[in-house]
Amino acid sequence: MNYEQFLNLYSEAVLTSLSFFWKALWAFILGYIVSSAIQVFVTRERMQKTMGKAGKKSIALGTFFGFISSSCSFAALATTKSLFKKGAGFIPSLAFLLASTNLVIELGFIIAIFLGWQFVVGEYVGGVLLILFTWEIVRLTRPKKLIRNVRRKLNDTEGEEKSDTDTPNWKEKIQSKQAWKKVAKKYFMEWGMVWKDVTFGFTIAGIIAAFVPQSFFQTLFINAGNNPGFFSILEHTIIGPVAAFFTFIGSMGNIPLASILYSNGVSFAGVMAFIFSDLVVFPVIRVNAKYYGWKLALYIVAVFLGALVATSIVMHYGFAALNLLPDSSNSQSVAQTERFAIDYTFWLNLVFIAITGYLAWLNFGGKSKKKQQEHSHKDNSNGGKKGIIEKLVFWLAIFSFIWLAGGLIAMV
Repeated sequence: MNYEQFLNLYSEAVLTSLSFFWKALWAFILGYIVSSAIQVFVTRERMQKTMGKAGKKSIALGTFFGFISSSCSFAALATTKSLFKKGAGFIPSLAFLLASTNLVIELGFIIAIFLGWQFVVGEYVGGVLLILFTWEIVRLTRPKKLIRNVRRKLNDTEGEEKSDTDTPNWKEKIQSKQAWKKVAKKYFMEWGMVWKDVTFGFTIAGIIAAFVPQSFFQTLFINAGNNPGFFSILEHTIIGPVAAFFTFIGSMGNIPLASILYSNGVSFAGVMAFIFSDLVVFPVIRVNAKYYGWKLALYIVAVFLGALVATSIVMHYGFAALNLLPDSSNSQSVAQTERFAIDYTFWLNLVFIAITGYLAWLNFGGKSKKKQQEHSHKDNSNGGKKGIIEKLVFWLAIFSFIWLAGGLIAMV
């Protein structure tokens, strides 16, 4: 590859990354507005009281509360730990965790943009199957003693948290300007949690789309694009989580990568396994180990891996039986479509950017400089200590910005 070819590919990679983000922007904003509003109007304490400790109803409620919760994996992990510590059952807690990273509204928007309606159906139906398979695996393996020991250790080391007994109901909150200021604050907190994953994930997707040849995917995923048989499908569902493990990007950031896999012939099962794998990546395993210890963290990973492989295969052959399986050989990558047209995406982005401006005014506009500094200090004091993985992702995001800026300069 000569210098001119590299510059062409570099420009292509950067344009692809930026077009990915442009196409998804309105969906991100809409999803995080909905998620933030729900988090303000439905408190964690009310969720825990409603979920109970065990049974079908508790699992269904855990799934529902996950569905209306934040899509950020790390926020979901923290909420899951809190629910579990306060007495929610282990399986309902896992149901909440799985639903909050696989069944959330904003994820469906992003998948629809990059992959199409079959994958949206696969995400939501598969998310429910993922919870059911997890429930069955935990029921069969019976880790009651391990769970009891971890719960006791959590209560011994962290103590009891204050309950939110005086919180007004959502009907009163929704009419309050103060509540909507909290929605605005949550909205910017959501972006604060995901911007690194999204930046790095979209940048990597553009690089892979431009620089990685199709032959690589055909080598990594056996018979990709060639009507794979059962064992090839099984291999795809195993390699999908492995690929996710090494990219360690959150559920919102890895959808463009999933679209690249799909456009290069990876099976429906393999792509779904990749999407479902956001909870088996190393940063998530490490956080779970910090919360519950390595023994339970590795048990959870094993359960999730078994459940996602089974779910992906069932979804693949279920769609095939109903003649709903998308044909990847006729797929067109988002990178190959028109990038910055004056279309519905353009107008939706303008509308939701304006809404973001209003939320910014609600969150920042009414505060004095002193209060903003105190608020900033408070936020930093709550999350001042960053782990190695978090620092790594931060610097990867910074290098992503440098890469994108360099590509734009190279085009001039």
